[in-house]
Amino acid sequence: MKDLSNYRKSYEKSELLENQIPEDPINLFHRWFYEVEELNAADEVNAMTVSTIGLDGFPKSRVVLLKKFNEEGFIFYTNYNSEKGKAILNNPNVCLSFFWPTVERQIIIKGIAEKTTAVISDNYFASRPDGSKLGAIVSPQSDVIPDRTFLENNLKKLEKDFEGKEILRPAHWGGFIVRPIEVEFWQGRPNRLHDRIRYQLQEDYNWKIDRLSP
Repeated sequence: MKDLSNYRKSYEKSELLENQIPEDPINLFHRWFYEVEELNAADEVNAMTVSTIGLDGFPKSRVVLLKKFNEEGFIFYTNYNSEKGKAILNNPNVCLSFFWPTVERQIIIKGIAEKTTAVISDNYFASRPDGSKLGAIVSPQSDVIPDRTFLENNLKKLEKDFEGKEILRPAHWGGFIVRPIEVEFWQGRPNRLHDRIRYQLQEDYNWKIDRLSP
């Protein structure tokens, strides 16, 4: 077994203090997100981990791309018939997390997921390149397939079938919006005394803000 006990790093790049934060976590998320983007501190600043409770009762996490966020929530797209899609439709309690190591920051979001409207899904699907559209149609996401050739051959057939035609969104593919109920911001600090600020949504739709011990 490899001993990793000496893997250590001193976190010293920034701070997160109560007098620097807004009342709404979405505003702070917006600030952090675009700071990371402007600093070119991540290959894909919108890459996030989505954690769900599967139909087998086990949690599972995977990285997907955030496609939109606003005061209502965080939107990503997937195949509703995939393992991820079925898990969310069965149990909409999910967790999103962003980790940007270059700036020593992490955000953890607990929320309730629901399908976006058909219009939102249609508009996003229409904006995708044709190759991505066909990929969404050809892939029975999470199903067992015989080999890669199975996908490649099916894609070639679809390319011929849709040549010169509009590619419409399939009903099994679309967006989820995660409406946050708790958002935690983590900023690395020296001596492991990290800053952790948690926002919790209250019944009056205001946010309760607490500092958590690291």
